[in-house]
Amino acid sequence: MTATAAPPMGATKRAGPMTDEAPLKPGFGRLTLYALLGFSAGLPFYMFNAVLLLRLARHNVDIVTIGFFAWVALLPTFKFAWAPLLDTYDAPGFARFWGKRRGWIMLSQLGIFASMAAMGFTSSDANLAVTALFAVILAFWTTTLEVAADAWRIELAPTRAQQGPIVAANLWGYRSAMVAAGSGAIYIAAKSDWTIAYLAIAAAAFLPFPVLAAMRADPRANERRGAALARGLVGSVVILALSTIATAIIGWLLLALASAAGITSKTNITPVVLVLCLLPFIALAIALPRIQRMPPTAPARTSAAIGPYVDIFWRYGFIVLPVLAFVAIYRMGDVMALTLSHPLFNALGYGLVQISMADGAVALFSSMAGVALGGLLAARWPLAWSLAIGAVMSAVSNWVFAWLAHQHPGGPLLFTLGSLPVTAGDLDLYIAMAVDQFGHGFAGAIFVVYLSMLVNPKHPGPQYAFLSGFAFLLPRLLAGASGAIQQRIGYDGFFWMSGAMSFAAVVLLPIVVKARARPDDSVEAAV
Repeated sequence: MTATAAPPMGATKRAGPMTDEAPLKPGFGRLTLYALLGFSAGLPFYMFNAVLLLRLARHNVDIVTIGFFAWVALLPTFKFAWAPLLDTYDAPGFARFWGKRRGWIMLSQLGIFASMAAMGFTSSDANLAVTALFAVILAFWTTTLEVAADAWRIELAPTRAQQGPIVAANLWGYRSAMVAAGSGAIYIAAKSDWTIAYLAIAAAAFLPFPVLAAMRADPRANERRGAALARGLVGSVVILALSTIATAIIGWLLLALASAAGITSKTNITPVVLVLCLLPFIALAIALPRIQRMPPTAPARTSAAIGPYVDIFWRYGFIVLPVLAFVAIYRMGDVMALTLSHPLFNALGYGLVQISMADGAVALFSSMAGVALGGLLAARWPLAWSLAIGAVMSAVSNWVFAWLAHQHPGGPLLFTLGSLPVTAGDLDLYIAMAVDQFGHGFAGAIFVVYLSMLVNPKHPGPQYAFLSGFAFLLPRLLAGASGAIQQRIGYDGFFWMSGAMSFAAVVLLPIVVKARARPDDSVEAAV
């Protein structure tokens, strides 16, 4: 089922970095744009994750296969593999007027729109390999947008005090998008069909493109707006076509190899996938003593491909190992809850209208409140206390679904919202979703600020991609086996387990808060 997206092709290499920091000054405009970028990234993520898993459940795909589809979300964890390309190369056409960061964001938006539309036109799920193909492509372009936007964010707001508001704005947009995708897409599917639902969300995800296109030029722009836009659109069509073909070929080869090896939906391949995915990180950990002794001119430290990642291990030394362990489990609850919460709703017997209500107003207000409070605490409180409270909230957000697993839809009518009757069982669902969204929004805002502070400002894009990707590697690996785990221990056991994993991060906090980066020893720093 799993395929791997090909890296962008046809990009143009530049002699040096070209950021587009100047056109976006601090203030309301910056926060608004990052809320919009968060919205654009959150919509597609939900559509190849929670909404897709619900869609498959409604089409009677078995729970183990649905769990395998959760591995599509593994692709963003490996964004460090192509993040250096976004620092080294410009998106063809677009960067000539809008600069490096905005150029990649605009190309990514076209990729998101095209792949989500393709998911809409294949929404019958008659061929699961095709469903997986377009889901992987959507995941790739969504991740590319996030890499470019995160690098730009860290360049624009290098301090913790500056990061708090911009992270909150970005996560407000992201969480609002998850609500819009969950509630909107599911409601549209209930009233029409999945094709219309995906096309509607694709159109909404495209909103930042005209906003970015209307922004003023990068100070070093060397082409007119119209010409850069035309070149960018032509180049994008070529890149999207080539990346789709390459992904299809790689996916076909992987499926053929899996079939030849006798792998089916009943085969437990989680240990194999876990080992393969951890190999790059294990290699860096083994090389740590040697990395610590490397001079600034060492090829591994100056390499455009691996230098930014070697720099993390060089700067933090052996304490990077508990830091990575902490990062790997902190968001466990969020990922696991997102994977099986909607199949749980479906299994309990809730209808699409009730689920869309839970994913709508209930999730929106609770999530935004969590993000706002988390961003405020991250900017003003000691980060250790903020992280500890976030871990507890993340655990509670999972445990509430263990409680919901023993509740039932229906029951006595309590009140009516407009034309929607709310029963006691419906209220249980809304309470569980409110607790979940508040807790994960709170923990998410704090965690983004924490990761941003670990990053070397010299390598904002690749290093944030590495850390944020690693943060979701183990959770998403386990999410792929969530269907098999649920079959063994039930929904309540599953959510008790995933909440406990998030809570375990507190044990590492006394160690990770002591992490301090080594001073820069490069030639530039010495001058």
